[in-house]
Amino acid sequence: MDSLGGISMFVQVADTRSFTETGRQLGLSSSAVGKSIARMEERLGVRLFHRSTRSITLTAEGTLFLERCRRILGEVEAAEAELSDAAGSPRGRLRISTPQLSGLIMPALDGFMAQYPDIEIDVDLSDRMVDVVEEGFDTVIRTGAQHDSRLVSRRLGSCGQVLVASPGYLRERGTPSHPSELVHHACLLHKFPATGRLERWPFQLAASEADPELPQTFVSNTIEVLGFLALQDKGLAFLPTFLVRDALASGALQVVLDDYINQTVTFWILWPASRYASPKLRVFIDYISQNLKI
Repeated sequence: MDSLGGISMFVQVADTRSFTETGRQLGLSSSAVGKSIARMEERLGVRLFHRSTRSITLTAEGTLFLERCRRILGEVEAAEAELSDAAGSPRGRLRISTPQLSGLIMPALDGFMAQYPDIEIDVDLSDRMVDVVEEGFDTVIRTGAQHDSRLVSRRLGSCGQVLVASPGYLRERGTPSHPSELVHHACLLHKFPATGRLERWPFQLAASEADPELPQTFVSNTIEVLGFLALQDKGLAFLPTFLVRDALASGALQVVLDDYINQTVTFWILWPASRYASPKLRVFIDYISQNLKI
């Protein structure tokens, strides 16, 4: 196997942590992948992976080698992109990570795929906070403040966040007039996947007032299920307006305690600062900036 092919296989194994999965992606057997990695280790004189019956993990030398290999493959991709830029439409594989918000993300991805059929999409649709550079993503969509100096960012837009409940729930349990009354209500709460901490409902209260202890009626690490349960009369949920826009317009959900909440969430698209912005990446950034309906 040529050196560049071996490097590409090594990076795929590092990403998947599996000889079997890498083999499936490349159309090879797991033993063929394992033997190729073993030959690379023998040639380099170092062990790149710790192997066990259940998993493989990078050694310290493997981690260092992976960083260099990503740069090499990035440079090769950049060279190919520069040559093909003038040859026609953008093409190639684009690896992206987005929040687990299919109702927001998928319409934009569907439109992008229709407009750029030669670009292959590999999407990590989850609320996991990925390491964009180390894990080899081309671009990610995130919310909140961004502080990673390795990344370039573009603001996609902002929307308000509201506390909502269905008319059916409010008829049965009553409409709270003050946050302190929430201790007697069913609360549908979001848990941050990275930390396991519950998202705070940001009530604006007097200095002498403490935040209410919210009943943990239902807790989830993704917010779309909270919107679903709110529509089923299961309780109150704190959600971004893009997720409940249609339900609010139809009357299926109502905003409550609006006088006590004034918060927005901002979406960003980010990509590695050190990476050449290939045609496929540039058109994706531009398309998402114009078509993500926040």
